[in-house]
Amino acid sequence: MQQRRKSVFASAPFAMKQAALGAGVAARKNGAPLSLAAVVFALFVFATFLYNEDIKSIADFPFGAGALRAKAPDLHVLQESAGASHLAVNSLAKRSEVIVRVLDAPASPALAINGGAGSVSTNSTGEVPKTNANADADAGAKVDEGQEKDRDVTLPRVNDGGAEEARRREDEEASAKAAAATAALRTVVNVPDTCDLYRGNWVYDEVNAPVYKESQCEFLTEQVTCMRNGRLDDSYQKWRWQPTDCDLPRFDARLLLERLRNKRLVFVGDSLNRNQWESMVCLVQSVIPRGQKTLTKFVNGGNSNVFYAHAYNATVEFYWAPFLVESNSDNPQVHSVPDRVIQWHSIAKHAHNWVGVDYLVFNTYIWWLNTLDMKVLKGSFEQGATEYVEVDRPVAYKEVLKTWAKWVDRNIDPNRTTVFFMSMSPNHITPEAWGNYGGIKCAMETLPITNRTTSLDVGTDWRLYAGAQEVLQTLRRVPVHLVDITALSELRKDAHTSVHTLRQGKLLTPEQQADPRTFADCIHWCLPGLPDTWNQFLYARIASAPWADQ
Repeated sequence: MQQRRKSVFASAPFAMKQAALGAGVAARKNGAPLSLAAVVFALFVFATFLYNEDIKSIADFPFGAGALRAKAPDLHVLQESAGASHLAVNSLAKRSEVIVRVLDAPASPALAINGGAGSVSTNSTGEVPKTNANADADAGAKVDEGQEKDRDVTLPRVNDGGAEEARRREDEEASAKAAAATAALRTVVNVPDTCDLYRGNWVYDEVNAPVYKESQCEFLTEQVTCMRNGRLDDSYQKWRWQPTDCDLPRFDARLLLERLRNKRLVFVGDSLNRNQWESMVCLVQSVIPRGQKTLTKFVNGGNSNVFYAHAYNATVEFYWAPFLVESNSDNPQVHSVPDRVIQWHSIAKHAHNWVGVDYLVFNTYIWWLNTLDMKVLKGSFEQGATEYVEVDRPVAYKEVLKTWAKWVDRNIDPNRTTVFFMSMSPNHITPEAWGNYGGIKCAMETLPITNRTTSLDVGTDWRLYAGAQEVLQTLRRVPVHLVDITALSELRKDAHTSVHTLRQGKLLTPEQQADPRTFADCIHWCLPGLPDTWNQFLYARIASAPWADQ
């Protein structure tokens, strides 16, 4: 119930009221007019009690405090608003602090495979908390800017040096905390230079592998979704590579995306590099909200597929160039050319698309295996030349890599661009190589190669591997990192798409799946699967490099 407002005199002290009344009565009894001093004194008393009563009434009114602040803001109000702002900034700065934890490997026994020898592995695997220090710091800045804007609109500023200085110190402390968190994030992955990541063994690990699930990646193509295409066992997804002398860092999508912020990561090469590109897309996309990621295919004249992470302004791209140099197989959609011809000293048509890219990942191998000799064009495709000369495969391969290496050394800025070269991805077409004399290619294989007592020969052309190593040593300006996947991938006969894939753009029919001798694909790999490990090697290099090198 609303109370009736009291009169001004109703709350005045009784003695004061009596004095005022007494003075009036005395004046009237004496018949004398009131003195000027008495009138002024009475008005002063009246005004004093009126002011006190007004303040009390406003304080009692339900919206009185808001009305008072709108009419006459004081320093306390401004400090209260500023305190809320800095509390938010400090909270964001604390959130952005990075805590590094090392998690032990699962307690359950793990089967380790090293060159075919079975053993139990108790190696630990390091995991980095999924955090985004830069994003949190940016968010803190936006919160502070927004609150500052609100203060400008709703409250006039007052000139108080002490409060401003306190706010400035708090801002500096928040910025220092955010910078420290960012610095921690930048150095969190530690891979010793002395560690050979490519020498180790495969460990069966149901806890840490796979990093993502097939059903969780909307960007996988039917070529690699083996489980969806009818494969019954998923054990091929659960093998983790364990280097002998160190640990392969656990993949952290947020950390990698921070390194890729405002940058481009481009895979250049054949369908095996496209296989690896799909893997990388699935590895990073899991932490990006729906609606904040886009994949566009056959752009840039049809040669490129581009995955775009909106919030990071980062792309993960694939560029089709199966021989790196020009060839008659450069059409990304129609390239099943049995009679393959290359123009081995011509690379500019492709290479101008690689200038200014931040991370370049090259490969070329599988398209060289069609024949023992390579057809090298006399003249150029642009001039309509058709004559060619046949050159021994290793000689042609090395000559092509020389053309590529010269372009890299002349056109890549090593201060901006990091260059990788993937070694050969092996095939598994001869089961006799791993002792399965009744097998058909890689069909029905469910385990890596184990208990190997003799040298393994699955058909890899190691002459091309040697040629690549030799050429990489000739680069003078630009260091190229060899990602040495060949030997460790030779053990993974179980990880191919086999009959659980496409042929000429269509899923294999049940009748075709029953004929693995004709239809099994023992070249490409299921996803999740082996290419995820290849990308962990890239991640280890990118995330462990000093930030200034990125």
